[in-house]
Amino acid sequence: MRRLVYYVAITPDGFIAGPDGADPTGPDGFWPIAEDYIRHLVAEYPETLPAQARQALSVTAEGTRFDTVLEGRRSYEIGLAAGVTDAYPHLRHLVFSRSMTESPDPAVELVADDPVATVRELKRQEGKDIWLIGGAELAGSLYSEIDTLILKVAPLTIGDGIPMFSRKASFDPRAWTLTDHTVLDSGAVILTYTRAAG
Repeated sequence: MRRLVYYVAITPDGFIAGPDGADPTGPDGFWPIAEDYIRHLVAEYPETLPAQARQALSVTAEGTRFDTVLEGRRSYEIGLAAGVTDAYPHLRHLVFSRSMTESPDPAVELVADDPVATVRELKRQEGKDIWLIGGAELAGSLYSEIDTLILKVAPLTIGDGIPMFSRKASFDPRAWTLTDHTVLDSGAVILTYTRAAG
C-alpha cells in the first residue's frame, strides 16, 4: 500500500515557515540553501524539486519515491503569487481548497472533499508514495494518516512562525522509529521516521 510521507523543511524549534507563511527557502527566505543540501536533494529526492529548479539544475531524473504531491491552498498560493501555476508538472498535483472554485492550471487537481477520505483512496491506488508538502493546516488535518516523516532540519531557529502541524491536529501522541538520517557538512540534518507499529 502507498504511504503518506510528510517531507518538509523545518527548524529545530518546530517551524516550517515564518509568521508570514512565505517559503523559507525562497528568494526572500530566511534559510540559506547550501550547495551540499542541493546536491543531496538532487541525488535522493529529485522529484521534490520544483520544475524551475529541475530545469536550472538540469535534473531529469524521475525519482523513485513519489508520484503524487498534496498541497494546501495557502502553500499553493505562494507559487501562484510568483506566477507558477504548477511547480510539479512531473507529479500528480492535488491542491486542497474549499474556497478555490477553478484550478489555475489544467494539470492541478482541486480537491474540496475531506482530505482524510481522499488520502485513504489514494493509498488504495497503485503507485509510488504520496508526498505531503504542507502546509500546516493540511498536515494537521492529515495527522492520523501520515506514515512517514522526512524532516529536513535547518541549522537555525526562528522563535516564531508556522508550526509543523496546525491546531487541526488532535492531541494524539504517536511513536516514530528513526529509520534513516543524513548529516550534511553545512549543518542541515535529514531525518526519516516511520510510524511505529502498535
